Amino acid sequence: MKIKACIFDLDGVIVDTAKFHFKAWKQLADELQIPFDEHDNEQLKGVSRTTSLEIILQKGSKKFSDDEKLLMAKKKNASYLEYCSTINEQDILPGIKLFLDELKENNFLIGLGSASKNALLILDKLNLTRYFDAIVDGNKITEAKPNPQVFLKAAEELGVLPSEAVVIEDAEAGVEAAVRGGFFSIGIGDAKILGKANFVFSSTAPLGLEVLMKF
Repeated sequence: MKIKACIFDLDGVIVDTAKFHFKAWKQLADELQIPFDEHDNEQLKGVSRTTSLEIILQKGSKKFSDDEKLLMAKKKNASYLEYCSTINEQDILPGIKLFLDELKENNFLIGLGSASKNALLILDKLNLTRYFDAIVDGNKITEAKPNPQVFLKAAEELGVLPSEAVVIEDAEAGVEAAVRGGFFSIGIGDAKILGKANFVFSSTAPLGLEVLMKF
């Protein structure tokens, strides 16, 4: 088998923090009097905090200076971290801990490729940091998904080629980034949205070594 590594997204793959992102963005949007619902929130999946803010401001036809936008992004992040303060190992998505154990036991390399700038904090709260051989988050990249930079950097830090790694993603932009980067990919969610992935599962529960054997 040529697969040597798995590169995980964070939100929606390892832990469901999407609900906290939504609450934090909605809180900010409400203050700005911009309509924002869960459908709008779908556009923010897999993209950076800065890009997410731009999408919301564009929806409300609002214009602010760069300094004002920086303050807004910081305010949103503070709200998000407050919501995340209760996260623990019970919040790890189904099958993920077992899959990580299997990967380690069978000498696969494990990487994280996430736009989140809080990835390390979240992994620490979940007690999962020790599993990862490379952690590439929003602090290490300049381009947001669907640009493949985050996954390419993770592969580089792991010492593998894109063709030797499988990316696990729940966002359309993330799957597109994997495709553009030359990676194999597994989508978690709706096959109609994530159809470019090699395989799509409705949840993380089926993930295991037998899936990797298919590549």
